[in-house]
Amino acid sequence: MASETAEAAAIPSRRPGTMRTLAAIPCFDEEVAIGSVVLRARQHVDEVLVIDDGCTDNTVKVARDAGATVISHGARKGKGQGIKSALKYAVEHNYDCLVLMDGDGQHNPGEIPLLVEPILADTADLVIGFRTFGQMPFYRRFGRAVLDIASSTGSSITDSQCGFRALNRKTMESMLGTLRKDDFSTESEMLRIAQEKHLRIGETPINCRYGDFDTSTKNPLSHGMEVLGSIFWLAVEKRPLLHIGLPGLAAMLAGIYFLLQFLQGFSKTGLVPIEQGMLASFLLIPGTVALMLGLMLALIARMRE
Repeated sequence: MASETAEAAAIPSRRPGTMRTLAAIPCFDEEVAIGSVVLRARQHVDEVLVIDDGCTDNTVKVARDAGATVISHGARKGKGQGIKSALKYAVEHNYDCLVLMDGDGQHNPGEIPLLVEPILADTADLVIGFRTFGQMPFYRRFGRAVLDIASSTGSSITDSQCGFRALNRKTMESMLGTLRKDDFSTESEMLRIAQEKHLRIGETPINCRYGDFDTSTKNPLSHGMEVLGSIFWLAVEKRPLLHIGLPGLAAMLAGIYFLLQFLQGFSKTGLVPIEQGMLASFLLIPGTVALMLGLMLALIARMRE
């Protein structure tokens, strides 16, 4: 595994007040916009941290020249790993607030104070930027709506996938060592952890730029499928009986019903009702396997706890 290296740049002078704020930007090949993002972010925070996730262009040089501290993973490990590095750095350097944002210029660094304000006022532990649908291209609106529904666990949060968010010290410590995913599903996992730990979650409206330039490094469709898959497995791992065992039990009971119908038809007519037999097998066998799998996963989860 490639070792992480950190290079410190000059830190801007301390702002009035007692809360120290770090802006962290996980990056992969963002040389087009990262310089401007860093320079503008430095106006509102005590330090800007850029996490180099295996960049192959001049992102690191541009970020360093703009005054950012740079942590290099040495290889591409995923956005989730970048967020974990940011959490670790913020806690180890005793920051009170961590602002996470993208390096492609879509998030406006001038809106950092909007996210930090509820943290400073102690009215929220985690503040998520809220993008209105009107700002987004159609395909992004559709994808966000699907992922918001998939990520929902009873929360009223309306933009679960926005990467522009602020965390107080309590939230940073809660996430550090708890986050497991390394991909783009990290935003959903953070929201789930915050809900489980009964953290106060807030939202604040933000503006988001689309269309000026496109530095996206992942196809939106594959991005969405990756996040959906991760959300599904997170849910399965958390409640295997509910998401695997219960559907398996329902399929097994339906299979038993059709099996009884099959046997009854055969006893009355002496003919083999092939359709009912196939349907019974199709439901009974996978249902039994799913039920047993759900029980085993629930047992493993209980032992891990």
